[in-house]
Amino acid sequence: MYDYNQKPDLNITPLVDVMLVLLVLLMVTAPVMEYEEQISLPQGSVSKQLSDVKSVTILVEKEKIITIEHSKYLFATFKEDFATYSSNIPKDTPIHIRADQTLSYSDVMFVLKVVKQSGYSKVSLITDG
Repeated sequence: MYDYNQKPDLNITPLVDVMLVLLVLLMVTAPVMEYEEQISLPQGSVSKQLSDVKSVTILVEKEKIITIEHSKYLFATFKEDFATYSSNIPKDTPIHIRADQTLSYSDVMFVLKVVKQSGYSKVSLITDG
């Protein structure tokens, strides 16, 4: 006869195995699935010629001598010198600043601030690596 006080053993090992297999399949297939939106992009103008964009490179040496296009400027007078130099350069010209790594942060930010205050928005700090 059946004893009602005895609790039946429930073997959940197959259930755990199946759940782990489903979890692994989900983890493997989820990054592969991509949503693709069908859009039609506008056509560009065939007659428009690409122009070669000229950029200006500013080199700041560790002795605080600033070089722009083979012209050397003193750090103390850079604000006035750059205003004179940039008077005939368009404001959308990209400016690249290369500074020696031994310079302090405030020195590099001074050069960046002078360039930004002159109206140039395309300014990049160039690094090695």
